[in-house]
Amino acid sequence: MKQTFTKIIAIVILALLFIGCTKAPITERSQFIMVSPQQEMALGLKSAQEVLKTEKISTNPQQNAMVKRVGERIAAVTGQNNYAWEFFVIDKDDEPNAFCLPGGKVFVYSGIFKYVSSDDELAAVMGHEIGHALARHGAERMSRGQLTQATGQILGAVMQGRGNPQNTAMVMQAFGIGSQLGVMLPHSRTQEYEADHIGLVLMAKAGYNPQAALNFWQKFARSGKTPPEYLSTHPAPQHRIEQIKALLPKVMPLYRASKH
Repeated sequence: MKQTFTKIIAIVILALLFIGCTKAPITERSQFIMVSPQQEMALGLKSAQEVLKTEKISTNPQQNAMVKRVGERIAAVTGQNNYAWEFFVIDKDDEPNAFCLPGGKVFVYSGIFKYVSSDDELAAVMGHEIGHALARHGAERMSRGQLTQATGQILGAVMQGRGNPQNTAMVMQAFGIGSQLGVMLPHSRTQEYEADHIGLVLMAKAGYNPQAALNFWQKFARSGKTPPEYLSTHPAPQHRIEQIKALLPKVMPLYRASKH
């Protein structure tokens, strides 16, 4: 029995080493991702088709032109030439939001324009959302779900086989559950800060002033649209602002270089 589970653990460790280990762009944070880029992009395309079926796409010429103009400039500096970039405005004035699906389908809700007064401020929003896609945050969350499911199956086998506590401990250690690895802990707040970082770099390289991100988040913070940070996996606006201020000395040279 112990030998069987030792083999299972060895297989899992090899999978973690050779399949799941990657690094996020720019921040180089280590990630566990088991979903292939091809699978992720196929899911992104399918999701985009569903969004286009269920949401009303805006016909506002100014908003559409602004989103397309900013989006194309940011897309040009991502290095993702294999993405089929497209940019849409969803006609929903009560929704100040945006998202980017794997493969480059970007959707901006018209409600965001209540807080955006320039291309630079819109670039802060779109750079952040495109940052999520470049860092493959969706695939990372899916992979954690797959890992959780696999853990349950193996632990179920342990229970059915009346495995002893030592076997159970080996499985738990192999998956890092409850350990300092924290593979089952939510990473949403980490991902949000990471998308902020990537987004600032992207907008700077595209020729948009990163200081505009401060303007956007200060306006958004005054709106009271976000819950207290302890109730949300998203950082509070004031903490985003603090991080952006800390990153500005690193990204402003990229912005100045883009102007030459």
